[in-house]
Amino acid sequence: MTITIGVHSSNPSLYHLYHLSRLGLAREELAPLGESVVFHPYTDGVRTGELLSRGVIDFGGTGSTPPVTAQAAGHDIVYTAVSAPRPEHGALLVPEDSPARTVADLKGTTVHLAVGSWQTHLIAKALDDAGLSYADDITAVRSGDDSEELLRTGAVAAWVAQGDRLAAARRTGGLRTLIRTGDVITDRSVFFTRRDLAENRPEIVEALTRALQRADDWAAAHPRQAAEIAAADLGGSADDWETALRALPWRIEPVTDAFIAEQQEAADIFHRTGFIERPVTVAQALAGAGAGTGADRAA
Repeated sequence: MTITIGVHSSNPSLYHLYHLSRLGLAREELAPLGESVVFHPYTDGVRTGELLSRGVIDFGGTGSTPPVTAQAAGHDIVYTAVSAPRPEHGALLVPEDSPARTVADLKGTTVHLAVGSWQTHLIAKALDDAGLSYADDITAVRSGDDSEELLRTGAVAAWVAQGDRLAAARRTGGLRTLIRTGDVITDRSVFFTRRDLAENRPEIVEALTRALQRADDWAAAHPRQAAEIAAADLGGSADDWETALRALPWRIEPVTDAFIAEQQEAADIFHRTGFIERPVTVAQALAGAGAGTGADRAA
């Protein structure tokens, strides 16, 4: 059997596992099981649930939002592992002279973010905590290469930045952190697979989790080399990438009740604001919970 691992640049653990695969990471873990590994690169992590359901990939990872939207779309996924919290992974930025002092001050404004990613979870929960609605009280616009410039010129009120772009924006100055990610959500990387693989071949899932940790161990021990790989492949400066990568925990943890509760809170907010059309029972995305999705059961 060949195991296909989905990989995109927004998931640091999978990204470095992919680039280190030539050193035997992943393959060494799966070889005793008689399995081989291939990687399937793609650009949009929001598609991970769909790619799993279609059999294009067997295993993938994203931030906190895509697994919830995958369940809502009817994809039968199973959580396998998570990263440790990433409190400094991203931030909601405003101009230094912005009158906004809390997220409530953004009511009626335009906010740039990676819609559908963990950034949606961040903004939706921050607004919900302030008694506001993601759907009704801001205009959420998908961020792009020009988001920082638009923020600095006042064309948008706020921008969620992450990784090297956050490091570069802070180095340049003139911007202020309105929301620190870790003050609102844990912002974990989340890894998941199809139910058939999780329940019929748990040893493969365990081997993939070990491979992720080995990749994390390498990145933690070699932050400059990891930064140079990212800069050469994705653009930006190695210095900014190193700053961003040093802020990550590089630790893989099991799925816990606390994580499921946080995901459920996100799912409830997403449904209440219309970001997902159907309610989701997040606990259905656990091995042994039975086939189908929380959305199917609630419909």
